[in-house]
Amino acid sequence: MRADPSLARLRRAVAIVAALNFGYFFVEFSVALAAGSVALLADSVDFLEDTAVNALLLVALGMTLARRALAAKVMAGIILIPALVAAFQVVRRLWEPDVPHVLPVLLTASGAIVVNGVSSWLLARVHHHGGSLGRAAFLSARNDVLVNAAIIAMALLTAWTGSGWPDVVLGVIITGLAVHAAFEVWELSEAERVDAAARELGAGGGAE
Repeated sequence: MRADPSLARLRRAVAIVAALNFGYFFVEFSVALAAGSVALLADSVDFLEDTAVNALLLVALGMTLARRALAAKVMAGIILIPALVAAFQVVRRLWEPDVPHVLPVLLTASGAIVVNGVSSWLLARVHHHGGSLGRAAFLSARNDVLVNAAIIAMALLTAWTGSGWPDVVLGVIITGLAVHAAFEVWELSEAERVDAAARELGAGGGAE
């Protein structure tokens, strides 16, 4: 049997995106710790989340619709990881927010925009072949570009005000985005589960 070329393109794109995210996680995580930025730290863990999302998609492409829906539910749980990290850091620094070092944050967030922009471009062309997992991976990469732009704006505001509050506030926003993303993926997985059940019912009815 001949391999589906669209599926092969999806696998290739997802593998590249997973590698890009995994590599940049270490860059952003290290800079976030050195620069003392809560928002950048939350975003770095988001790169690790995106690595898991795309790795899971790569594995799930050979699954049935029902198993793919279950995998998407697992992914919804993975997406909550950066939310927990960001929430912990926000609470820890709430009473006395540290002022992050602006230049490293600016440079790293700019690099993150490039990585997420390339990821979005790769996934935009193929994500419709991956069901809820493919759409979730694309949405995550696309939304991350907006988050990176917000981090750049936060760094500029921090330089202007000399306050650590913009960093803390953005950390709260990133936490909210992660929770919303998890909810959206869960809804998509439920839609696929219902679709899989309907197909099984239809197949059963046709066999009678």
